[in-house]
Amino acid sequence: QVQLVESGGGLVQPGGSLRLSCVASGSVYSINAMGWYRQAPGKQRELVAAITSGGTTNHADSVKGRFTISRDNAKNTVYLQMNSLKPEDTAVYYCNARPMGKGHDYWGQGTQVTVSS
Repeated sequence: QVQLVESGGGLVQPGGSLRLSCVASGSVYSINAMGWYRQAPGKQRELVAAITSGGTTNHADSVKGRFTISRDNAKNTVYLQMNSLKPEDTAVYYCNARPMGKGHDYWGQGTQVTVSS
């Protein structure tokens, strides 16, 4: 079992920055990859960025050059640094963990990011 707890969301002006954190606990040795998803009102949940156990990253086209996913293995924590925020980035951001082998994904509770002037 894996538990994920996100933090760092809030209200920020366009052009501002936020850093989201996701702390994993439990069977963290079983995690193959982690990522950040977001869901805006009336829209489907979409992948924002992901990082594998080997450190390979990918980012959605909509956030490339602005967002960066990273991890601190010693702290069992994944981060999403969000710069140059736009109103269209407003969404609930969810941390995701994908286990090795057979098993379902784990999800955090979500943290609200609102970009508005």
